[in-house]
Amino acid sequence: MNIHGQPHRSIEAAHANRTARIIDQTLLPHLVEWRELETLEDAAEAIQVMRVRGAPLIGATAGFGMFFALRDDPSDAALQRAYDTLHATRPTAVNLRWALDRVKLAVWPVPAEKRADAAWNEALAICEEDVQTNHAIGKHALELFRAIQAKKADPAAPLNVMTHCNAGWLACVDWGTAISPIYQAHDAGMNIHVWVSETRPRGQGASLTAFELREHGVPHTLIVDNNAGHLLQRGLVDVVIVGTDRVTAQGDVANKIGTYMKALAAKAHDVPFYVACPVSTIDWTLSDGIRDIPIEQRSAREVTHMPGLNAEGRREEVLITPAGTQARNDGFDVTPAHLVTALVTEHGVFEANGEELAVLRARL
Repeated sequence: MNIHGQPHRSIEAAHANRTARIIDQTLLPHLVEWRELETLEDAAEAIQVMRVRGAPLIGATAGFGMFFALRDDPSDAALQRAYDTLHATRPTAVNLRWALDRVKLAVWPVPAEKRADAAWNEALAICEEDVQTNHAIGKHALELFRAIQAKKADPAAPLNVMTHCNAGWLACVDWGTAISPIYQAHDAGMNIHVWVSETRPRGQGASLTAFELREHGVPHTLIVDNNAGHLLQRGLVDVVIVGTDRVTAQGDVANKIGTYMKALAAKAHDVPFYVACPVSTIDWTLSDGIRDIPIEQRSAREVTHMPGLNAEGRREEVLITPAGTQARNDGFDVTPAHLVTALVTEHGVFEANGEELAVLRARL
């Protein structure tokens, strides 16, 4: 997508020297800085400290991390060490394990001297397929948007879409999941407006989604997280759409903390609540999301401190609580399947239940 009018992807391969570069998302929206990834440690650190984030992008980055490791040491032991190192960086996003399994499967039967090439090609394939997958998700969700727009009392009025966290191209390789249909609707000339929920404590909505939408020219309004229910109650939201880091085989959805509250409010006010997800985000081994999905516990400092630009335009972090305040920082929550109107995948739209997802799985 676009940064200052120029097309980019969130992770870009440098074929000449076989490295990759990423946008350091910890510095957005105030500074666009590209960071080179050249080693396994670079990739693992970028995932762990959230220079890259979003389930699909985490998986793509891990793919390159596997290549870096095998370039230096193509042995079975090095392959397993790389797998374990990357797998330990973020526990909730299933795309991480999916990408690692995919690269491992591609290189395992290959002679040692060809393993690095196989890993590089697989990492590139993961990236290219992610772009196509997310474009397809957007096409399917766009049809849902059009159907909702057609039922409005004034079809010429804006379609008001609410998001949570960032599920745009910064969370993927390009297009995004939940933001893909928003881009496609805007590009098709639909009158669309986005309520961007700030997404405390890290503010991915405020810093990343708002950045993306501004760069693409999509009308949007930032809201504090606690404003979501109020807007839904007042009839100012036509549809809610979010991404996800893991979906169970029964349709429970893990996404950024605060998603569950929006799903409850949407259900209470009869507003559709869609989850956009590539099939790679479905964990077919799990049935009960609340019981089985591991929830990442992040640093309390993310809650007690807030980064930003000071009056001199310098980035700094400030304490916003009494010194020594204890804080809990769950990175994700789980939205039960019964609150999800439907899952939008690259293969179409499916109800969030075991029977429908079994139909989807049979097609794969």
